[in-house]
Amino acid sequence: MFVVAAFLALMLASMTGLVAADWEREAGISYARPALTARVLNQPAAESEAPAQQRAPAADLSDIDPLAPRYDEWQRRAEELRATLPARSETLPLGGDQWGRDVLKKTIKGSEVSITVGLAAALIATLLGALLGALAGYWGGRLGDLLEWLYNVFTSIPYILLILAFAAVLGRGVTTIILILGLTGWTGVYRLVRAEYLKHREREYVLAAKAIGVSHTKRMFAHILPNTSHVVLVQFSLLVVAFIKTEVILSFLGLGVPVGVVSWGTMLAESQNELVMGKWWQLAVVGAAMAALVTALSLLTDSMRDALDPKLR
Repeated sequence: MFVVAAFLALMLASMTGLVAADWEREAGISYARPALTARVLNQPAAESEAPAQQRAPAADLSDIDPLAPRYDEWQRRAEELRATLPARSETLPLGGDQWGRDVLKKTIKGSEVSITVGLAAALIATLLGALLGALAGYWGGRLGDLLEWLYNVFTSIPYILLILAFAAVLGRGVTTIILILGLTGWTGVYRLVRAEYLKHREREYVLAAKAIGVSHTKRMFAHILPNTSHVVLVQFSLLVVAFIKTEVILSFLGLGVPVGVVSWGTMLAESQNELVMGKWWQLAVVGAAMAALVTALSLLTDSMRDALDPKLR
């Protein structure tokens, strides 16, 4: 729980600009190696002017080179530019990428996209699956048959092929990924919630509520839903884990976030080429961050199931 809370705090801090706001800044040299102590690369000194005897006067050169009068001005501007270049470090805390950007800041910024996609898509899928499952399980009949047909259509197609097809058609973008995952990942929640409603709608407390005139809506959402909340919460946490990994896969394949947006998937896509050159640190950092978050979420899900499921009490 503390690990998940720490990742969520980093995500919120990144969204508000408190941390990793300058992740695009080229703080180090290309592929700066990881080290605890930073070592600043000395900028090359301005080239000294050539001795007077080695330089021909501008007047003499102007006959053969029309740009000769501009040489002194260009030399002065080049020296000013060299003086204003920021110092770049040869090492960074967790290394740098091809453009010298800090891998640690990139990982924090990438967590913002990956975790946001996981949470938002899981929320949409959970709400949609719980609503459809409640309608199918409580009412049954033709409505239940229609929803079962829709469920069978979605589950008959392999999930990874389904989301890849939607991603290829709808294009890249964070909002697009959230909608794709949310609108295709509701089937598991639907199946479990429908089964719970089929079981609870015949229980004594529901029949008693019906006998005293409680409306259908109140019976569905005020009486039965609280008794199935443990299923919904556990499925929500499981979907967060699954959607974070799915977003990483889509971004790795180039069907996820657009160019210019960093996520853990785009970092892994960069790492496959870097690993061939022996630059392992970006892969190690983003892999460790993903492993820590996914493992912590999985353990938290197991704990929530043990605490909320009445059969395990």
